[in-house]
Amino acid sequence: MTGTGLTDEATYDRARLAQWRAGEARGDGLSRRGLLRLAAGGSLALTAFGTLPAGTASAAPPIVKPLPPEIFEVYGTNAETRWEALSGQGYLTPVERFFVRNHTATPSIDAGTWRLKLFGTGLRGGPVEFSYRDLLELPAETITSAIECAGNGRSFFSSQQGQVVSGTAWKLGAVGVARWRGVRLSTVLAKAGLTRHAVDVLPEGLDADYVTGGVNLGKVRRPLPIAKALQDVLLAYEMNGRPLPPDHGHPVRLVVPSWVGISSIKWLGRIEISDTPLVSPWNTQYYRLLGPGYPADGTVVTRQVVKSAFELPWNAEFAAGGRQVLRGRSWSGNGRIRRVEIDTGAGWRQAKLVGAAADRGWQRWEIPWRSGVPGAHTLRARATDITGVTQPDVTPYNSQGYLFDAVVRHPVRVV
Repeated sequence: MTGTGLTDEATYDRARLAQWRAGEARGDGLSRRGLLRLAAGGSLALTAFGTLPAGTASAAPPIVKPLPPEIFEVYGTNAETRWEALSGQGYLTPVERFFVRNHTATPSIDAGTWRLKLFGTGLRGGPVEFSYRDLLELPAETITSAIECAGNGRSFFSSQQGQVVSGTAWKLGAVGVARWRGVRLSTVLAKAGLTRHAVDVLPEGLDADYVTGGVNLGKVRRPLPIAKALQDVLLAYEMNGRPLPPDHGHPVRLVVPSWVGISSIKWLGRIEISDTPLVSPWNTQYYRLLGPGYPADGTVVTRQVVKSAFELPWNAEFAAGGRQVLRGRSWSGNGRIRRVEIDTGAGWRQAKLVGAAADRGWQRWEIPWRSGVPGAHTLRARATDITGVTQPDVTPYNSQGYLFDAVVRHPVRVV
């Protein structure tokens, strides 16, 4: 059973939260005993800032955690991380700086009464349910992986390419990398009785129904082919060594490495397993490449593309003639980044790769620069991944602005 409720911070139990924080932590997060105690909390649901009462659907504000303007740019129910806020933060994106993509509003869910229901024609028997405790008792795995909205970079279709697209006008901050701990989806599917005839799985969230244009599209849900579901998908209950906070899917979410963020369903509640293909508005109406050069019904969006970003504010200022070290990050759904090149106005130069390469995360880099004469300047970064794909100068147009992978022109000023 599930409980969802109003996010009323005035009612959280401070004493209980302090007790939970004290004595339950280990080096990389909570002990299983600590997580089980949390799950047994009855009417309380964990957040990054306290424990909240469970009840019915969440109300405003749509995002629970603080959204300071120096860290986030807010678009209604969504919050984009400013790239300058990642400067000096290390490899992982801190939870308090991780972007938020909500279709409706963050719900408050009681881990103690939460259940994950699996059902459908792809299982041998009838429906099967798992509690939070059940998942904690299964073999655990930890992965480091990026999650990125399919529309990340969408605003540059307009600002760089002069094209009109629909959707949230993200710059490049709808991406983050975290260390996720949980149970492989393949493990749970096997225990539920997966058959060899299964074709698709359809995970569904517990947030409120999504209504747009007066039409109720139901719960956020999007099918995954069984091959991907069995490959590397995680049912995550920890993020960066702590239980998932509400905005990022508490108590359990999917993490689907390398694929667009809509696949990593938050606040997971049900999974249908079918021996025939499954559909939802999120793979028929949305998250398809539509427009010239694509089939009439579009091409479904799955794997992410190559991108690069500077850890700088837009229109950052530098002193004339000063020595700078430009830093940034590049990433790709195809795997590791092999090379990064930077253009500060005098042609492409290869950047130094910093830290170990990562298949599912991003690559940090840096390059020295002596700022030139006063005035406006443009910085550019482009990456090449392990498959040989290099960021292009122009992204092919699609009407919903997905998968922008062109080199972004980052303006700065020398004063």
